[in-house]
Amino acid sequence: MTTSSIPVRHVRRAAAPACLRPAVLTLALACALPALAQQAEPVLLAQNLHAPSLRETVVTATRSEQPLSDLVADVSIVDRATIENSAATGLVDVLARLPGVEITRNGGVGNNANVFLRGAEGRFTAVYIDGVRVDSQSTGGALWEQIPLSQIDRIEVLRGPAAAVYGSDALGGVIQLFTRTGEGAAQPFVGVGVGNHGTRKVEAGISGASGAFDYSLGVAHERSKGYDIRSRDAKANPDRDGYQNTSGNARVGFKLNARHRLDATLLASYMNSGYDAFGYSALTQNDDRNKNRLRTAGLSWNAQWSYAYSTRLSVTDSLSRYETEPSLYRTETRLRGYVWQNEYRLDVHRLSATLERREDALNNPTFDSFNQTIDRDRSQNALALGYGLNAGAHTLQLNVRRDDDSEFGAKNTGSAAYGFAFAPHWRVTASAGTAFRVPTLYQRFSQYGTADLQPETSRNVELGLRYAQAASSFSAVMYRNRVNNLISYDGKCRAGAGCYVNTARAEYRGVTLAGSHKLGSVQVHGSVDFQKPRDLNTDKLLARRAKRYATLGADTQVAGWTMGAEVQASGQRFDNATNTKTLGGYGLVSLYASKRMAHDYTLLARIDNLADKDYQLAGTYVPPGRTLYVGVKWAPQR
Repeated sequence: MTTSSIPVRHVRRAAAPACLRPAVLTLALACALPALAQQAEPVLLAQNLHAPSLRETVVTATRSEQPLSDLVADVSIVDRATIENSAATGLVDVLARLPGVEITRNGGVGNNANVFLRGAEGRFTAVYIDGVRVDSQSTGGALWEQIPLSQIDRIEVLRGPAAAVYGSDALGGVIQLFTRTGEGAAQPFVGVGVGNHGTRKVEAGISGASGAFDYSLGVAHERSKGYDIRSRDAKANPDRDGYQNTSGNARVGFKLNARHRLDATLLASYMNSGYDAFGYSALTQNDDRNKNRLRTAGLSWNAQWSYAYSTRLSVTDSLSRYETEPSLYRTETRLRGYVWQNEYRLDVHRLSATLERREDALNNPTFDSFNQTIDRDRSQNALALGYGLNAGAHTLQLNVRRDDDSEFGAKNTGSAAYGFAFAPHWRVTASAGTAFRVPTLYQRFSQYGTADLQPETSRNVELGLRYAQAASSFSAVMYRNRVNNLISYDGKCRAGAGCYVNTARAEYRGVTLAGSHKLGSVQVHGSVDFQKPRDLNTDKLLARRAKRYATLGADTQVAGWTMGAEVQASGQRFDNATNTKTLGGYGLVSLYASKRMAHDYTLLARIDNLADKDYQLAGTYVPPGRTLYVGVKWAPQR
C-alpha cells in the first residue's frame, strides 16, 4: 500500500548561476532529456507555453489580483490557446506539461487520475473552480476526472504550501481553474472534432458584454468507445472501456456602478466511464461503470470603497458525487464556503484581512453488509492576515492564519517570502511556510477509520533564481517540504482488517529548472525536475513518482500554420511503497498544427504519443497509445 492508498470497497482508487542565459538553458534541457527515460526518442519541440507577459495578473498567490512581476511565489499560467491545442485530452494531461507536476491515471480519460505537485500526495493540493473549492471527503483531494477541460479557460498553478492563505489542504500547492469571462461584442463559437478510439466531441458557447452586464455560456459533449484499459491483466474484463461526458457552465457579471460588481458562476459535469472491477468473472461479464457528477456554484460581490480600500464577499457551494454499477457504491461530498476578504493598499504596502468559514459534509450510504453508512460533517472558521511590500528591488510577502476546526481545535500556519532584484531582469527569492490538512471524514468514520487521527502538518523552505526579459525567461527553484503525521493505511492494525494511522513521515525535496527562449521564429521552452520524494521512516521512494522528469517543446508559424511538437519524459518509478514493483521510464512525442482556414474557421490537428510508446502510469493499467484528433471551430471574428 502507498501512503495515499484508500481501501474503499469500490476498485476505482487502486490507484543556474546568474550568468546563465536562457539559450544555454534550452541546450542543457535538450541534452538532459535522453537520460530521463528508458528508450526515450529524440524529438522536435513544442508547446504553446510562451514566457508570460510581466503585465499579466494572477490571483492564486495571495487570493488578490497581482501583477506577475510582483510575485515571489512559484506560479505557472496556462492560457486558452494552450488548452485548445491540447485537443481531446483530459485536464490532467495539460497539467502534466507544467514544471513540478506529475500525474497518474488508471487508463484513459474518465478514469481515476491523480496530480502530484512537487511529489506531494494528490490530497495536498487545494483545487478551486472560479473560486469554488473542489474536494472529496472520501478519497481526499479533487476527483480530476470529474472536471471538464472543455469548460476551462485559464489555469493557475501555485507550487509550494499555501495554508497560511487557503487553510487546510494546501500542503503541496494550489490549482485555480477559471471559466471564460465575457467582454466586448457577442462572441459565439461552435466546435466539432473526431479522433481514434471512436472519439467524438461537439461544443458551443457564447460570451460578451452589454452595458453593465457581461456573460459567458458554454456546453460540450464528448464520447469515446475507448479501449481495454487493463489488457495486461488476464483476470480483467476484456471489453472496451469508453466514456461519455456532458458539461456546461454559465458566468454572469453585473456592474452596479463604477465601484461595485456582482458575479455569479455555475458549472456542471456528468461523466460515465467504463472500468474493470477486480474479481471479474467470464460468466457474468459485467460492464462496470464509473458515474461522476460535479456541480459548483458561486456568488461574489466586489466593492472598491475608496482608492485604497476594497472588499470581496463570496458564498460558494460544490457537490461531488461518485458511484459505480453494477457493484453498488456511492459517495457524495458537499462543500460550502463563506469568505469576506478585505484589502488596503497604501503606496508600496498592501494589507489584507480575511474571515472564512468552510463546511464539509460526507454521505456514504450502505448497499451491503461490507460497508457502513457515513453521514458526517464538520466546519472550520478562520482569520487570515497578510502584508505585502513591493518597493523597488525588494518584494516581501507575509501571511499568518488561524483555523478553528470543529473537531481538532485551533491550527496556526504562517509563511514569509522575500524577493530581491539584484540586477536588471534577475531576481533571487527565498520563502518558508507551514501547512496542515485535517483527515478526511472517511479516514475517521469509515470501517477503516480511526477517530483519533491527527492533522498532517508540514514545514517548507525554498530558494529561487528567476530571469525574465521579453520572450525569454528562466527559473531555478530548490525546495524541501517535510510532512509529519502523514496518514497511511496499515493493513494489520486490527484483527482481520486494516485502518488509517498517523505513523508515516515524508520529505519532498528537489530542484525545478524551467525556461523559455525565442530562437528566430521558433519559441522554445522546457522544464526538468530532479526530486527525491521519500518515506522518512523506510527511506523508500514514494510510489508512482520519478526522480527525474521533464518536458521540452517549441512552436512556430509557417505559411499561416501554427505548428509545434513536444516531448514528455520520465524516469522509472515504483508502483508500490516497498519499491519492489517497477514502472519503466518513458518518452512521449506529440505534434500539433492549427490554421485559420477562412475568416471564421480554424482547423486543429494533434497526434499524441507519435511513436505509440508502450508505457504505464499505474500498474496493470494501459494508457491509450497513439491518439489522433482533428477538430474544426467556428468563431466569427469581430
